Amino acid sequence: MSVDKILKAYMPMTETAFYILLSLTEPRHGYGIIQHVDKITNGRIKLGSGTVYGTLSKMEKSQIISVYSDENRKTIYEITDLGKILIKEEINRIKEVYSNAIKYEGEF
Repeated sequence: MSVDKILKAYMPMTETAFYILLSLTEPRHGYGIIQHVDKITNGRIKLGSGTVYGTLSKMEKSQIISVYSDENRKTIYEITDLGKILIKEEINRIKEVYSNAIKYEGEF
């Protein structure tokens, strides 16, 4: 899939998709992703396994992530170069949202 098609399909990203990709700074299995998201959001986001594996499956089909290894019934996922482009674009979008929120918050 082309970069433009991926950006159109995924942006703006859901929080679930964003945190799944953000968890792939290193290869992880699904449960490891769930634990990492829980930790970095201080328990605010508790991902269900169905949600995670459904999103991982969609992302794999879109070539945003790939299977790093498949051992002992644990599939390990890693982010692809296309996925890195996507997450960087989303981070830039969030930075803009944050910047505007800070700029205008005093007006409410």
